[in-house]
Amino acid sequence: MIAPFEGTMLRVVAPLALAETLIWAVTFYMFPAMLPAWEADLGWDKTTLSGAFTVALLLSAFFAPVAGRLIDRHHGRVTMAASVLLACLMLLLLSHARTPVTFYLAWAGLGVAMGGALYEACFAFVTRLLGDRARPAITAITLVAGLAGTVSFPLTHWLNGVLGWRDTLLVYAAIALVVVMPLVLSVPGAPRRDAREHATASGYSLRDALASPLFWLLAVGFALVALEHGIVITHLLPILHDRGLSETAAVTAASLIGPMQVAGRLGMVAVQSRIGVIAIAMLSVGCLAGAAASLYLAAAVAVFAAPFVLLQGAGNGVVSIVRPVLTAECMGYEHFGAISGVIGMMFMAMLAIAPSVASILWRAGGYDLVIGFAACCCAVSLLCLARVSSLRRHR
Repeated sequence: MIAPFEGTMLRVVAPLALAETLIWAVTFYMFPAMLPAWEADLGWDKTTLSGAFTVALLLSAFFAPVAGRLIDRHHGRVTMAASVLLACLMLLLLSHARTPVTFYLAWAGLGVAMGGALYEACFAFVTRLLGDRARPAITAITLVAGLAGTVSFPLTHWLNGVLGWRDTLLVYAAIALVVVMPLVLSVPGAPRRDAREHATASGYSLRDALASPLFWLLAVGFALVALEHGIVITHLLPILHDRGLSETAAVTAASLIGPMQVAGRLGMVAVQSRIGVIAIAMLSVGCLAGAAASLYLAAAVAVFAAPFVLLQGAGNGVVSIVRPVLTAECMGYEHFGAISGVIGMMFMAMLAIAPSVASILWRAGGYDLVIGFAACCCAVSLLCLARVSSLRRHR
């Protein structure tokens, strides 16, 4: 018998949704929220500071397949809990950073921790527990955790004003240890029996997946989405200023992308019973292509910044859900953690190099070239997903 979703919500979704919200807030989103305070207090330039975050993202990408393999071997709860503990220790180290060496070491450790605690590991854990019932659970988790940035920015600003950034990091380390870790440990650690039953005989091993065109179409398609989103988001304020928006309007537009991610996920919930996951994936990438077009047109008519915010937020918000779900449907559940980890590694690697790619393109041809390249990424991603759809129909 399949347990009702209400019971699943109570035992799996609720604690992981809150845990993901908090761990994203005190690790990933903490960096941009803390950046002004570090610049003012440490006196280092943006390049030095941002390099540490790039290192963290790259290490997160390379650790994701390792975490996936551990989760496939039924160590999901331990893997996530250990990663949260590591994040706690690295936040303590970061709070004492006075040299770039210490700063980079702390962020390197945080990168490994993020690889085992953020969405990639969480979704692999949920898929291992729930099998083909994972999609509504993943949707529910991302609906809540999508507000992590909304939590992190104002909380960090307020705590910095009251305590200073070093003591703020101590508070965040305490949140990781005292709140996030117990939430993760409260989730059932063993896979459900029906999850194993739903692991189809046609499921791929990691070796088989790496030899499959289907895997590479998925990996490249979603990696290009990451590159597009990273290029646009990391340079968003100067791009919007280049489009003619005032500083206040640009900041307002940027702050609305997070809520639009949640709106996109709610929209997906409304239509997911009527259209398949591959159609939803293609629609979300189409939204990102439309966002790039709107951003380009905003140079002539500033009002096009509004559909850009809506489409960029909604498209990216839905991609974060359909990526693990579509991977599981195409590759099977038995080795999902390892396979999804490799796809996630490519995704995070593209996200890490996106700021540098955007800077190179900007020097070569300004932000029109940056936006055009982002649109091309979406177009190629759509072609990859269309081919995935074709191969699945033939299977």
